[in-house]
Parts: sequence; structure tokens; C-alpha cells
Amino acid sequence: MLIGILQTGQAPDALRDEMGDYPDFFRELLANRGLQFRSYHVEGMQFPVSVHDCDGWLITGSRHGAYEDHPFIKPLEDFIRKSIAEKVPMVGICFGHQIIAQAMGGKVERYGEGWAVGPTDYDFDGQTIKLNAWHRDQVTEVPEGATVCASNEFCENAALVYGDRAFTVQAHPEFKDEFVDGLLRTRAPGLVPPDVMAAAAAKLGHDNDAAAVADRIADFFKQNRNK
Repeated sequence: MLIGILQTGQAPDALRDEMGDYPDFFRELLANRGLQFRSYHVEGMQFPVSVHDCDGWLITGSRHGAYEDHPFIKPLEDFIRKSIAEKVPMVGICFGHQIIAQAMGGKVERYGEGWAVGPTDYDFDGQTIKLNAWHRDQVTEVPEGATVCASNEFCENAALVYGDRAFTVQAHPEFKDEFVDGLLRTRAPGLVPPDVMAAAAAKLGHDNDAAAVADRIADFFKQNRNK
């Protein structure tokens, strides 16, 4: 099954040579699960010709806000709506989670309580799953047709499922602790409050449940659908 990775942001220059970029992270996260990948740098306006160019789509994270005025935002929203209408499965992670919700009529906002950073527990339908987080925007209004399937006290709408059309997660299962540590060193200073940075750093170095979410993503892509 061929999955198109729609890249909407990039890893910091200081980390990219050593750790790779966002598409690399997803290829590693979803390895050995019967999926193949093709990348499109949609942030740079490289879009697929058709929603049927791949068997499914995965939208990455980004430093941009879904509500900001960037050239790629509106075309991406159009692509999301067309993909969902034509039953081509789609997964969104962090920014991807947000832009899919916005495209489908939900609302994304800068969250007044601030940042979620580093290892964070989420309730996925009664199962506690620990994933790395890196966000201060959130989906604050769930679009019609979407169901909340994960949450915590800080992030009420932490994962959404749109029937068999889309599955989206606010956290970053593709971010290893080493990359979060790199973000704390390169991207966080002056942006993330020092106490939030310190608390996140103190929680790094333990196992998380990224593999379980990778299984959910792969299973979602491969489920049978009536075209």
C-alpha cells in the first residue's frame, strides 16, 4: 500500500543532518507494516496531481498554525476535503490533526493554557498511551462527523476518527526522545517557558507507546473500505 507523506514543515536545520526530516521519521515509525511511502513537500507547494496518486495520505506536523495565512494552507484544505469525499484514507499528526479538523469545519486555536511538550499520557478509549507532544495549538471545536478517541485534561480533543475516512492524533508518535531533546535545545528557548522545558526534559529517557499508535495507523490505512 502506497502512502503519500504530505510534508508541511521541516526539522530544524541544526538537527536535520543528524536525525533526518519528518518523512524519515514516519518511514521509521511505520516500517515493517506493509506500507510504502512517497513524499510531497506541500509546504513548498509540491502537491500530488490527484488524491488517487497514492492509496492513502499522511499529513505531518509543522511549526505553522493551521489558521495562519500561508500559500499552502487553502490548497491543502481543498485536497483534504476531496480525499475524504473520495474515500482515500488520511492520517494527520499534530498540525495534520489540526488542518484536517479545520478543513472539515472544526476550529483550531492557540490554547490559552500554553504548551504540551515531551512525554504525555493520553486516554485512548480507556487505554493509557504515552506519546511525545509538542504543541500549543489545539482543536477546540470538533467537526461534524468526527469522534473523539483520545484525550487528557490538557487536550480534550487529542485524537479524532472520521469513520473510515481519517484518523488524526495531536501528539507526535514519530518523535523520539532524542529529537525532543534536540527541539528543547534548538527550537524551544525563548518560545517554550523554562519550567515547561525543564519538566519535559525530566521525563525523557523512558519507554513510550509510539509502536502501539503506529499499529493503529497502519491498521487504519489497511482496513477494508467500500469504494
